[in-house]
Amino acid sequence: MSFYEQDHDDYRETVREYVKRQVSPHYAQWEADKLIDRSVWLPAGENGLIGLDVPEQYGGPDIHDWRFRMVVAEELNMIGAASLTIAFAVQDDLVLPYLLDLGTPEQKERWLPGMASGQLIGAIGMTEPGAGSDLQSIRTTAVRDGDDWVLSGQKTFISNGIHADLVIVVAKTDPAAGARGVSLLVVERGMPGFERGRKLDKLGLHAQDTAELFFTDVRVPAANVLGEVGHGFAYLMERLPRERMSIAAGAYAGARAALAWTCDYVFERKAFGQRIGDFQNTRFELAEIETEIDVTRAYLEQCVLRLNDGTLTTVEASKAKWWATELEGRATTRLLQLFGGYGFMDEYPISRAFRDSRVQTIYGGTTEIMKEIIGRDIAGRYR
Repeated sequence: MSFYEQDHDDYRETVREYVKRQVSPHYAQWEADKLIDRSVWLPAGENGLIGLDVPEQYGGPDIHDWRFRMVVAEELNMIGAASLTIAFAVQDDLVLPYLLDLGTPEQKERWLPGMASGQLIGAIGMTEPGAGSDLQSIRTTAVRDGDDWVLSGQKTFISNGIHADLVIVVAKTDPAAGARGVSLLVVERGMPGFERGRKLDKLGLHAQDTAELFFTDVRVPAANVLGEVGHGFAYLMERLPRERMSIAAGAYAGARAALAWTCDYVFERKAFGQRIGDFQNTRFELAEIETEIDVTRAYLEQCVLRLNDGTLTTVEASKAKWWATELEGRATTRLLQLFGGYGFMDEYPISRAFRDSRVQTIYGGTTEIMKEIIGRDIAGRYR
């Protein structure tokens, strides 16, 4: 039975046309500018590349099949547009699930139409300078004052941070309550005291805007609290599997694209009187990497179907995340070698993919955190 159905194949053609018209002609300039042009978001909304889960009443296609998201990741990565893959993933796989699951009718009416159309860009503020994987150590606080919450603190490494029109901020509303004192507040563009810091310079993903965010006594209306006060940590844990699957799918797609570029190169370029791809060492490298990619795809497809029916566990998503991201790192490193000196040149997409892939094993929970989650689960079976 095929993983993809006719609807997905038809959708792939739509995505390819979008990529051809809206992304490919401009992506090199975005990389040079170190910022994706915001204008690419509206056509993405018009063509259904973002906001897939948004109900029709709010202007979305109301599609709850994550295979369509995987198609987007595959097609964007095939042209080396990892930065845009991440930008759209933040919108659909990080921000939207919180608004859809926890938003009040009024909040949904306010935010979902813009999120589906591309008029509004979302971000989520979890990481702080002193708190990465350890979310319980965040220092951003929100104190109730009448009908508002007064928010103070800072966040860093925030994807979509420069363009974001709304940011779901993780803050402590009761510092003495530990994990039970964390809440989610939506900060909107233009709120006094909300400022963006540097657009951060990074090793890879140059076009993807990553920023520092500062909150100085920002008055956030109580109407902008997502879900119940004090339940924020639980909400985060419940939605991490989708985020990690999103990263895993992007990593798989990146590795698959790198293999395709390399095959095209080694079976065209010659050395010592024969095609590079005809050397046994080259064939062995390609054989190993293609096998690892195919095996990874089989597990990811199983996880995607479980995500669709709501049965994907944190442990399963953690396995997918660490394995696929480490695979992408190994694959791009070994495949770049087959390009020789040209692999070091930015005119070849393998060079950019090599840089872009490095962060995959870090954000969304490091490989070490993923292994700890899995290891604890294993240990728990023997108690």
